[in-house]
Amino acid sequence: MAISLGTAILLACGNAGIAVAQQAPPSPSAEPSTSSLPIDVLQSKRDQTRAELEALSKTMSVSTDAARSIEAAIADLDKTSASLRQALIDAATRRKDYEAKVQTSEKKLTDLKIKQETIRASLRERRSVLAEVLGALERMGRNPPPALLVSPEDALGSVRSAILLGAVVPGMRVQAEKLMADLQGLADVQRDVADERGKASAAIQAGLEEDRRIALLLEENAKQNAVKSASLAEERRKAQELAGKATNLEGLIQSLESEISSVRLAMERAKREEERQKQLTAEERERARQLAENGVPDKNRIAPAYPFASLKVKLAYPVEGDLLRSFGDPDGTGHPARGLTLASSAGAVVTAPADGTVVFAGAFRSYGQMIILNAGEGYHLVMTGMDKVNVQPGMFVFSGEPIATMGEKRVASATALALETDRPTLYIEFRKDGNPIDSKPWWAVKETGRARNDS
Repeated sequence: MAISLGTAILLACGNAGIAVAQQAPPSPSAEPSTSSLPIDVLQSKRDQTRAELEALSKTMSVSTDAARSIEAAIADLDKTSASLRQALIDAATRRKDYEAKVQTSEKKLTDLKIKQETIRASLRERRSVLAEVLGALERMGRNPPPALLVSPEDALGSVRSAILLGAVVPGMRVQAEKLMADLQGLADVQRDVADERGKASAAIQAGLEEDRRIALLLEENAKQNAVKSASLAEERRKAQELAGKATNLEGLIQSLESEISSVRLAMERAKREEERQKQLTAEERERARQLAENGVPDKNRIAPAYPFASLKVKLAYPVEGDLLRSFGDPDGTGHPARGLTLASSAGAVVTAPADGTVVFAGAFRSYGQMIILNAGEGYHLVMTGMDKVNVQPGMFVFSGEPIATMGEKRVASATALALETDRPTLYIEFRKDGNPIDSKPWWAVKETGRARNDS
């Protein structure tokens, strides 16, 4: 719908706190990308957005109806070990998908906020021009130019006024059109912000419901795998005692696999299964390979379904987050990092990146809460920085199974030195025959996060 110049200017003026620029501003579509902004400005906006979403999540809860629905679904579930584990994997997968959606919304909201502030800054800079234009219109209204036919003697004044208006009005129209474009751009951004907040809110709500489902499934799984509490307590005590004596990870792993009975028995069963798999015929190996490609391995297995070395470019990160530090990067102590570090969100679920036997689950020196998985073939996967672990030594876990949760803030540990973030961080280290190796070849995900400590 067409709009007059005067109406456009008055509309712009009537918007509280919005002003006009003296010089032609860049159009919203020509704004600089967020990647060209200073790191500290971008990080500040990201932190602000993250804090807003975390505050939003704390105000939300699982509704009574949703809780009843989840409880009913679990009650109707076949309570076999395989079905429970599969339900846990499915719930954890959904939970990580929702976490990814929240993080995507967080990034989009950050970009939209920066765009919104850019438009507002452009409008504020043109406040003086708007004042001059309005002042000129007001003066013209109080002292209009003479009409040539009424007062012929004022012909010179009329000509001068016509020349002045001919020079001024086009410029005023250009300024008004720019103002209207900026105002429309601002309105569009504000609408997009509201839409993205709605998406983030829905993802947070769905994530809370999956957290509830995972908690109930873990309780059921614990009942199915119940052991004598006294025996379990003794195993934990002995594992922590060995952790206190060990001087390094290699020594800890060796002592756990030889001295903790539940771990030793699990490893023996896994080795027997590995030997059995080596005896398979070519036809049986091909069938196993096809199963691996289809992602439908036996959920009753007690050993890794496939050789760990064959899983390159197949593993998903244990937690949704941004890559902060890669293998070989400076670790803050003058040495290269022996693993990678991911920044996650508060309370994010941590899943097993591959099949494996839990060798250790607990606190170890300056690493914080740590889980060590034996993935077979001499490979061990070490993860630290969690707040709560859900597994016990000797357990066999499946790829994608929830094994821990992150805390609210970053755990101060040896693996998190010199990281310019207070977000929860997960450190992941792959070891082969006791030596750290680069895990990058195994990950199916692209390194979309920003390493070098700037996230």
